[in-house]
Amino acid sequence: MSTSSLAQRIQALEESSTLGMTKKARELAALGHKVISLSVGEPDFKTPAHICEAAKKAIDDGFHGYSPVAGYPDLRMSIANKLKRDNNLEWGSENIVVSTGAKHSLANAIAALINPGDEVIIFSPYWVSYSEMVKLAEGTSVIVQGAFDNNFKVTPAQFEAAITPKTKMVMFASPNNPTGSVYTESELRDIANVVARHENIYVLADEIYEYINFTQGGHFSIGSIPEIKERVITVNGVAKGHAMTGWRIGFIAAAKWIADGIEKLQGQVTSGTNSIAQKAAVAAFNGTLDHAYEMKAAYDRRRKLVVGKLREIPGFKVNMPEGAFYAFPDISYYFGKSDGTTTINDSDDFCTWLLNEAYVATVAGSGFGAPDCMRISTAAADEQLEEACARIKTAVAKLK
Repeated sequence: MSTSSLAQRIQALEESSTLGMTKKARELAALGHKVISLSVGEPDFKTPAHICEAAKKAIDDGFHGYSPVAGYPDLRMSIANKLKRDNNLEWGSENIVVSTGAKHSLANAIAALINPGDEVIIFSPYWVSYSEMVKLAEGTSVIVQGAFDNNFKVTPAQFEAAITPKTKMVMFASPNNPTGSVYTESELRDIANVVARHENIYVLADEIYEYINFTQGGHFSIGSIPEIKERVITVNGVAKGHAMTGWRIGFIAAAKWIADGIEKLQGQVTSGTNSIAQKAAVAAFNGTLDHAYEMKAAYDRRRKLVVGKLREIPGFKVNMPEGAFYAFPDISYYFGKSDGTTTINDSDDFCTWLLNEAYVATVAGSGFGAPDCMRISTAAADEQLEEACARIKTAVAKLK
């Protein structure tokens, strides 16, 4: 038997580039090398104490059994209240489905709406799993590239030009992973105007980095625009803003018929997500956001530190990210250069070489739809970030 016996849909899937690089970094670290891993998108903060206490109480209170497929009623209500408070979104509990992380929520939404041959417009750069989720649903990804000079953001004109009779969905993240770019309210309203003119297009809005937003205008949810509200699926969760990556709680908020379809799908695949984690999430959504603001302040300091250091490296072009916790430099200046042993042909070569040469783990931009760039997570201690940037600067000086 061999991998050729696997289903074609699995053979066609690409490995997650972020998880792949993290695996290589761990292997090198296991050999005794002092690797600085800036490849994974994970807060380096602990889950706040009041959330952990809620989980302990749930264990003591006996929440040990299966939960409802769409999530416990109190969690769905707390999400509905959060959406009204933070996002100007009026959805009830019946419009919400809780899943095993926002990644699961995205996959559910795509599987529930996309038929074979449907086109999904993806604003690029994009998170590595978007196009693979569309592939699993037998849809076709239509990649629309945001220009570096426009802070990697796609314009309404670009979006409209990509629409065909087969277009079923447009999906994007704001704040964005990997670029940190944030679409303003004005920009999102212009995008919504395009959607409004095409009544068969749905919007999948990934808002997982909502609380890590450094713009003066703050976060704006495209789903709050009345003209297209019924066609927007808002995805969010607790991973980034509440430092709860391992708890695996995400959700969708959408029109009831969409939520019902996703609940039907989830009922046949995973059923309800972890019962204890759900009770912890209730505390996250109902409680203070002080911890989110504290983390945001740290990420703000770190993005400025890293961008400043990267701009000192010859050949690097770096935008100042407006949200999330990544820097996304254009490193194409080094393509074609060599250290005498290894020639750098693309961002994959560059990131692999950097890991082996400087023991700094980053992620190639190719997996994000931006082959001239690489992603650096700034969710690490200031000292680590400074050391990583110094290692990168010393290493690339060897490339001629």
